[in-house]
Amino acid sequence: MVVMHIAHRPIHKDVVVAIAITTLISVVALHLSVLGPFVGLFIPLPILFYRFKLGRSFGLLILVAVSLVVSFVVGWNSIGTVAFLFELGLVGMILPEVFEMNLTVEKAVGITTGVVLVAGALMLALYSLVSTTSPWAVASDYLEKSVKLALAIYREMDVSEEKIGILAQSVEQILYLMLRIIPGIVIVATLFVVWSNLLLARFLLRSKKLFCPDFGALNQWRAPEPLIWVAIASGGLLLFGHSGLKMLGINGLIVMMMIYFFQGIAIVSFYFEKKGFPKVLRAILYCLIALQQLLLLVVIALGFFDMWIDFRRTRKNVES
Repeated sequence: MVVMHIAHRPIHKDVVVAIAITTLISVVALHLSVLGPFVGLFIPLPILFYRFKLGRSFGLLILVAVSLVVSFVVGWNSIGTVAFLFELGLVGMILPEVFEMNLTVEKAVGITTGVVLVAGALMLALYSLVSTTSPWAVASDYLEKSVKLALAIYREMDVSEEKIGILAQSVEQILYLMLRIIPGIVIVATLFVVWSNLLLARFLLRSKKLFCPDFGALNQWRAPEPLIWVAIASGGLLLFGHSGLKMLGINGLIVMMMIYFFQGIAIVSFYFEKKGFPKVLRAILYCLIALQQLLLLVVIALGFFDMWIDFRRTRKNVES
């Protein structure tokens, strides 16, 4: 149906440009080891932009075409990588749909994240049906290779043999834990991609005078209050002796930490704006937060305790 609809419309040169840009970003993201994940964040953006500019049909055409081109470039043996890139591109298709519904920012992010996760689960189920290798075995093999690669990098960085030996002895325990927190990590990664592209899309769409919903000042955003009980319950599950409950609690805490990171970074952004920090200084401080784990935890704590301390005095503003 989509193909018939597209056939009656002239193929715009922007479609070729969009396919080229998205393919380039995808290939660069795959070939950069350290900066690859950062570059991959921008994959949904051109699809989202041209979906708004050209319409839903052309947006879908761009997504499918990019997936096929990347499959040809990296080879059909890397179907898992292609599926992952397709998932990222899917964010660029779903966000415009929820934008046009004029939903709250929480619902826009939540629905987009949910649809992408469900699509990923369906693709994983399909893969397990047609493949002789289970997804669990694929994930285990991938994580094991990643840990061994990390050990090799540490050796090149002249890390002491004692520390490398301790890490090498803990490989099995690390793999055991990482395999069981994959659900939390996948949800957190999807949330981060959706949230980042929502922020980038607002700037891009407004600069090009395209439709963009007004979510208000996002540096005033706060997580829905009932989520605090989800965080507390997740922490409480760690007190139980059952390993399954503990893993459920850990996964829950991982997701809650990301949500309260969003609230914490909104607080940081609020005070940057209030104090009139220069944009260059803001960029440096944001990079420090991203790179320093201690600062990251401080930002998460700000978001978590904002429910009681109300750092931005948003409740007083609402009451007045």
